[in-house]
Formats: sequence, C-alpha cells, structure tokens
Amino acid sequence: MAESGDRKDPFRAFNFLVEIDGVTTETGFSEVSGLSMETDAVEYRTGDEKENHVRKLTGLNKYGNITFKRGFTKDAKALWNWRKQVIDGKTQRAAGTITLLNEAREIALKWEFRDAWPRKLDGPTFNAKNNEVAIETLEIVVEKLQMA
Repeated sequence: MAESGDRKDPFRAFNFLVEIDGVTTETGFSEVSGLSMETDAVEYRTGDEKENHVRKLTGLNKYGNITFKRGFTKDAKALWNWRKQVIDGKTQRAAGTITLLNEAREIALKWEFRDAWPRKLDGPTFNAKNNEVAIETLEIVVEKLQMA
C-alpha cells in the first residue's frame, strides 16, 4: 500500500505569479491563458517515391499569444503606457515569467517568455446592473516560450 506522502496530486491553477520585466504593476493577474507552442508540418514529395504519399518534415516553431486578465485598479496606467508605446511606433519588448506555485507557495513550475509586446489591451465592461469586478485584458505576442 502506498504511503500518502507518495501521492502525485496535480497542482492547482489558482496559485501563480506573473512578472513582466520593465512593466511595473502592483496588481496580480486573476487569469493567464495561451501558453501554447506548435510546429508547422511541411509536406514534401520527390518524384521517385514508390509509395503514393508525402513525407512530413518539421517546419517553423510558433508560440501562441498569452492573455492576462486582472481587476482594473489605479495601477492600470502601466499596461496602458506599454501598449501606447506600440501605437506610437516605439515598441518596447519585454521578457517575463509565469510561475505556478505549490500549496506551500513554493515554485513548482515556471514558464519564461521573451521578446513580448502588447498586441491588444481591453478595458473593462461597465454595467450598472451587475456587481462584478471591472476586468482588463492584456494580450501579448511572444517570440519564445520555454519551461524553465
């Protein structure tokens, strides 16, 4: 019989930290999505193939856009200013990390991204009939994503 200390329970998704170098924000993010990567398949066939099929070679690697959501606070100007630099043609690329913590708030896993810049920034939706937190959404493009 296995000891209870031998269990390999999955980490919980709510316990994480986000750091973006050069972008000062004191507010934590409530949601992160888009940690994805893919490789294109390049189809290739030579004229002397005996079988009627194509070969599939690895192509370019691609990394998905990362989306962050957080409650709108007085700290919102930092993300706005970073996005505005792109609009003004003075794009500031940044590196950063998304760190998943275990229940003791120790580092369990870490993803590092680099050469990121804000593609889209959505302000909150206002509705006087609701009692919800005003959420802003930031979408960044990244050129590289790796698990550290």
